[in-house]
Amino acid sequence: MSEGVIYEPGWSNDDVDWTRFDASKVDHELLAAVKAASLVEFNARDYVAYLTRIYQEARPEAMESIRRWGEEEVQHGLALGRWAETADPSFNFREAFARFQAGYKPAHFSGGEGSVRGSRRGEMIARCVVESGTSSFYSAVRDASEEPVLKEIAGRIAADEFRHYRLFYELLTSETEAELPLWRRLWVAVTRVNESDDDELSYAYYCANVAPVDVAHIPYRREAFARAYHAAGMGLYRRHHIDKLVKMVAKPTGINPGGRVASFASAALWRILTAKAGMTRSAPRTSTNAKAA
Repeated sequence: MSEGVIYEPGWSNDDVDWTRFDASKVDHELLAAVKAASLVEFNARDYVAYLTRIYQEARPEAMESIRRWGEEEVQHGLALGRWAETADPSFNFREAFARFQAGYKPAHFSGGEGSVRGSRRGEMIARCVVESGTSSFYSAVRDASEEPVLKEIAGRIAADEFRHYRLFYELLTSETEAELPLWRRLWVAVTRVNESDDDELSYAYYCANVAPVDVAHIPYRREAFARAYHAAGMGLYRRHHIDKLVKMVAKPTGINPGGRVASFASAALWRILTAKAGMTRSAPRTSTNAKAA
C-alpha cells in the first residue's frame, strides 16, 4: 500500500482487506506501540465530551464537526485494536481499554466549563498540535511497517488525522474570540507538545502490554513506561516526517511554516528524537508483556 493511495473518510473495519494479514511480517516492538495507540484513539469519547462543553455556546456546525471527529477517532481505535488482536491473540483490546479508562482520568475530563488552555482559540491550537503529531506518527507507522494490513490501516488513519488537523485549523480561523498574542499561541503549542510525556501514552502502553496477571509484580511507573513507549515508537520517524510535523505545528501559531524559525525547530526536534531513540535503544528492552520496571 503506497503513500500515494487516497483514502476517503468514513471508513470502517469492513473496508480493510484483512485477508492480506501476514503474521511473518509483524514487528513486535511496533505491535507494542500499536496496542497503546489503540487505547488512546478509542478513548476519544471523553475528549468529545470535553470539547462539546467548551463549544456549547458556539455554532452548531462546530459541535457536529467535533462529534464526527470523535466517531472517526473511535474507529481508529477499533481498527488498531482488531489488528493487534490478530497479531497477538493473547491481547484483549476491550479488557485493556477498560483498565486504561479506569486509571487515566484527567481532571478536565470530569469537571469545569472552559478550556484548560484558557480559550477556544487556545484549545484549537492544542488540537492542531495533537493532530500534527498523530498524522506524522501514523505516516511513520505506514512507512515503517512491512505488514500489509497495518500499512493500510496506518495509511487510512494518517489521512484522517490530516483532515482532522484541517478541521481544527478551520475552527481556529473562524473563531469569534479575540486573537491571541504570538507569545500565548507559542506557549499553548509548546506546553501541549510537552504533555506528550504525560500519563496518557505511558499508561496506555502499560495497560496494553502488561497482562492483568502480571500487574501485581509489574507496577505502573510513568517514567519507565514512557521510556518503553519511546523505545517502540521513536525509531519509526524519518526526517521528512519531522519536517512536515513542524510545519503543521507552526501554521496555527502564526509562524511561517517555510521560514527560518520552523527550519531551526525541525532540525532541533530531529536531533532530540534521534537522541531519545539512541537512549532507548541502549536501555534494556521491554517485551510485548512489558517489564519496564
